[in-house]
Amino acid sequence: MLKTLKKFVIGPPLSSKDLIHQRLSKKVALAVFSSDALSSVAYATEEILLVLVPAGWAAIQLSLPVALAIGVLLLILISSYSETIHAYPSGGGAYIVSKENLGKYPSLVAGASLLTDYVLTVSVSAASGVAAITSAFPHLYHYRVTLALFCILLITLANLRGVKESGILFAFPTYFFVFSFASLIAVGFFRYFFGNSPHPPVHHFAAQMEAINYFLILRAFSAGCTALTGVEAISNGVPAFEAPESRNANITLVWMGLILLALFLGITELSRFYHIIPQEKETVVSQLAREVFKGGLPYYLIQVSTALILFLAANTSFADFPRLSSLLARDSYLPRQLASLGDRLAFSNGIIVLGLVSGLLVVLFQGKVHLLIPLYAVGVFISFTLSQAGMVVHWFKLNSRSWTWRALLNGLGALATGGATLVIAVTKFSHGAWMVIVFIPIMITAFLAIRKHYEMIVGQLTPKAVDLVLPEVHRVLIPISTFNKGTVKAITYARSISKDVRAIYISLDPGRSAKLQDIWKEWNLEIPLIILDSHFRSVIQPLVEYIDRLQEENSNQLITVVLPEFVPAHWWNQILHNQTALMIRGTLLFKKGVVVTSVRHILDY
Repeated sequence: MLKTLKKFVIGPPLSSKDLIHQRLSKKVALAVFSSDALSSVAYATEEILLVLVPAGWAAIQLSLPVALAIGVLLLILISSYSETIHAYPSGGGAYIVSKENLGKYPSLVAGASLLTDYVLTVSVSAASGVAAITSAFPHLYHYRVTLALFCILLITLANLRGVKESGILFAFPTYFFVFSFASLIAVGFFRYFFGNSPHPPVHHFAAQMEAINYFLILRAFSAGCTALTGVEAISNGVPAFEAPESRNANITLVWMGLILLALFLGITELSRFYHIIPQEKETVVSQLAREVFKGGLPYYLIQVSTALILFLAANTSFADFPRLSSLLARDSYLPRQLASLGDRLAFSNGIIVLGLVSGLLVVLFQGKVHLLIPLYAVGVFISFTLSQAGMVVHWFKLNSRSWTWRALLNGLGALATGGATLVIAVTKFSHGAWMVIVFIPIMITAFLAIRKHYEMIVGQLTPKAVDLVLPEVHRVLIPISTFNKGTVKAITYARSISKDVRAIYISLDPGRSAKLQDIWKEWNLEIPLIILDSHFRSVIQPLVEYIDRLQEENSNQLITVVLPEFVPAHWWNQILHNQTALMIRGTLLFKKGVVVTSVRHILDY
């Protein structure tokens, strides 16, 4: 039944030879890898305004210069990552670039930063998408956490079906968003310049306003830098593109950058024209759409497209988080289960982990975007800086033609993103960024501990000649609770592997012990029945103590514990029976010199 359900939800398994057919065209890849960056248009302007509003209307006029500065940084990043794509056609994420050019610890910082950012991307995207819905339908505001969790669940299931299927599924909403926002900007500018002049809403600013200073502008800049999250996604996922991978990825990167720049600057300038300022229960985009379209169907289409792109922005993380996790797992910095492809040729374990952790964050922060945003950009800008710095070292090491120009380009990217990282860390530190700054070293410590564990295991599992020497004694113990077909099968198996076989019965009732002894004599079994009294009604402790006594007699022996078990025909019947065998297996799991095996008798009904 579980197999049938799994096949229905995520589809039938795909053969490994089908992996090449899971590659993405440029149009589909734009939807898969750009939804995160494009979706930031829905909230980046609002984050800038939230910082500037307390300083009054004069400060709000600075929103466009701040957005232009962020646009310049975007162009630098696009140019820099274009070089990264050509240099690392196998996937030039910050982790790989830092690992090859900067060393172990910078690469771990990059890996931890990106993993953190990917988790926050899912949480912020889901929460922002729900905010777009509740702006149009305010009565849903109190259900925002449930709605966000439901959206994360749907995206997780879609990605478990495979990268190509999820990309095709998400292509329409991405292009619908781009068309909707382009229409909003075009109509908004047309009505502002050629229609009736907008009547700006009356805003009452606090009597005690903040002073306009450089620190305020830097805070607004750092808040708006959330527009740049997701820019690195295409360089991380180059292997997912159709051939020629580097060329197609580079073209898609340029498309994404130009679309993002146009939409971000357009929304920011229109918000200034129409005197839009943030409200607690309605987003800036919602207010702007109401002013431009005066409500009606176009307004609701804008809100639907915004909600869809914000939900789908999480898909970028679902494409990159599992891939990065698999790289870290292959290097033994994360559990190796994360390196395995699932039935649908996707890194299923990484997808599930991302869904669970991001859902937990939504619950902890009650689905409030403004609480999650301060945690958001720190990690990705750290990875930006390390990636660009790593590329500078790469060009110096390569020393090829035009390496100087390329090194200067990536060096400019490293300086720009490094400066932005410091600004974001300082200005957002007290607003929650400190959590990310503290959490990244904790993650690196966990990476190193996992790596040390795997190295220690390799050392202990390396075979030596002495390991081939047979033990002097091989004893087989059969814990039994009664005498039935399962017991007989276990005895038969035990006698086939050893001459020293003993049945162990834990006595809780003298009457039942005597009855079992009579059965033993009646059947004339050739193996001894050892009865162990349990004064404290424990079934497991007397068995463990008996094994300890045997091991004290001879240190060079092997003890096999054979567990007779019967398996009901239906899984739901299992709850009607005790799980003693399972508890014995769990107790003996960490006991040296003991092998535990099961002999199962499968029932017909």
